[in-house]
Order: sequence, then C-alpha cells, then structure tokens
Amino acid sequence: MKNLFALMMIVSFSLATFAQEGQAKITFKTETIDYGTIEKDADGLRTFEFTNTGDAPLVISNVKSTCGCTIPKKPDGPIMPGENGVIEVKYDTKRVAPFRKTITVTSNAERTTVALKIKGTVTDPNNNGVMQKKTPSVMQNN
Repeated sequence: MKNLFALMMIVSFSLATFAQEGQAKITFKTETIDYGTIEKDADGLRTFEFTNTGDAPLVISNVKSTCGCTIPKKPDGPIMPGENGVIEVKYDTKRVAPFRKTITVTSNAERTTVALKIKGTVTDPNNNGVMQKKTPSVMQNN
C-alpha cells in the first residue's frame, strides 16, 4: 500500500511539473497561398506569416518541399511567445503548367508538423499552347 501511495505521489508530481512547462503554438495567417495565374519568369517568392501563440519559444527545426522546384526558407532563430515570423517559399516560374506543392514545417509546437500548400498556374504569353490555338473545326466546313 505504501508503494502504491509513493508511486501515485511521484506520478502526480511529474504531471504537475510537466504541466507547468510552456508549450509553443504556431498559428499561420493562412496555410494555402494561391499564386493565381502568373507569367513565366515572374517573381515566385511568397511568404507564409505566422505567430507563436503559445507560451514558450517556438523553434522551427525543418522546412522542406515536395520537389526541387519549390525552395522554402525557415527563420534562423527561435520565435518568442507573441512574436511573428515568416517562412519564405520560392517557386520556379520557368515551369509552364499548373502546380500544387506542399511545404512541410517541423517544429517544437503543439502541432509538430504543419503542411503548407501553394498552388497556381504559370503561363507563357509568348507561346500559345495546343489548347489555346483557335483552329477551325472540320465539322464547321460543312
């Protein structure tokens, strides 16, 4: 019985100590950025703004994208509670096509992993694609 009581006291003390420690919390202004339709070679740099809404320093340990056409950049140091930060994302706008990419953010926050998304369409104003050419239909000549 004494052992059970001692164990319960240790567990209670451990939980109380753990509960007193702060927790970082990352809150993004938006988790999806829509580039819309942009031209080839346009500026592909966008920023995801966030705030540490927790009560402990936020440390972003890793930011990675699903492919080499998207280059993310994380903040250098910790973001203190109540402070703002940005994650820069640069998409390679030399690739003419619609795109959807995911940027994975890993941190010490309550949500340890957050998936950010970018999307849009890159067009080339100097090159009309097959879908854009207006050719008369064979059926219209009848």
